[in-house]
Amino acid sequence: MDTRTALLTAAAAVLLLTAVGAVAAPDAIVDPREVDDRPGDVRIVDTVVSPGEVRGETAELRLGIDLRHRGSGVENVTIRHRAIGADSGLLVDETTVDVGDVDGGGERTVNGSVDVERAGGYRIETAVFADGERVDSQTTRVGGVEALTPEYADSRIGFTDGNVWPTVAVSVREADNTTATLSVSVSVTNRGDEASAPLDLRVLLRQSESNVIADEATETVESVRPGRTDTVTTTVEVPANYNYYVDAALWSDDVLIDETQGVANLNPRETISADESVEEVDFAVEDFAGGGEDSAGSDDGGRPAADGADGAEDTDDSTPGFGLTAALVALVVAALVARRRR
Repeated sequence: MDTRTALLTAAAAVLLLTAVGAVAAPDAIVDPREVDDRPGDVRIVDTVVSPGEVRGETAELRLGIDLRHRGSGVENVTIRHRAIGADSGLLVDETTVDVGDVDGGGERTVNGSVDVERAGGYRIETAVFADGERVDSQTTRVGGVEALTPEYADSRIGFTDGNVWPTVAVSVREADNTTATLSVSVSVTNRGDEASAPLDLRVLLRQSESNVIADEATETVESVRPGRTDTVTTTVEVPANYNYYVDAALWSDDVLIDETQGVANLNPRETISADESVEEVDFAVEDFAGGGEDSAGSDDGGRPAADGADGAEDTDDSTPGFGLTAALVALVVAALVARRRR
């Protein structure tokens, strides 16, 4: 056998052995570029905060943490969330999420949450631990938590907020010298995507200077279609010649949904606007307490009688100004002053 033949035979044997080895142990041949000998590393890429369950005094803040993993596997990974008051610096809530072992590279989202009071702002401190050792941290600030609406009061239906069309409209149906029957119409708008459930409309009429409730009424607001506005009308009866605040509120199962206010100016001499009183005027409690002809100390109109035992008018002999006693006192004082000057 010559040299050339021997070399070809040896090369063929090497190729054969290599092929047999690849079939018997497929992992024996590995691309060096696919080997990652770096130590495992877990980092926070992003944090997303969203409202969760909103209650009367507290609210749940849901936290979505995007973790990025590189290198070899990392064991016993945990994430700790702390909610700290922005003004007080006090710890409000702390939670821990057990992630476990992280491997495979890439990113993953880990969800968590904290409970905070529905007031003020907070600083959310998130820390990542690997086998008990802190490896990364991030701080997120949250404000305006008080603006979150509790779930029991979350409704897309409310009073109409228009620039021209009145939310509360009051008209006089009947009137005499003592009482007035008023028709109160209230506009309600559904701003949601579904038809609303029936609600209760409660209307109170308060005398402007005293805040005494003159009359009240309750009506049912039937289902309102999405994007539609309905008008609900009710009737009340109040003493005439007074000004009133018209308070309207929407209730769902004794939960206050929305409220608004209008006015009814029945006093021709004075007027008021919503949440503002122009001037004080005389007020007779008896008019709102149901006093009538049989009320003690009242005339036929239910108002207090004039001063005096028999309600008689003042005579011409009445002394004007301060009266006789005041005049005598003034004379005595003048005499004493003159005597001292002498």
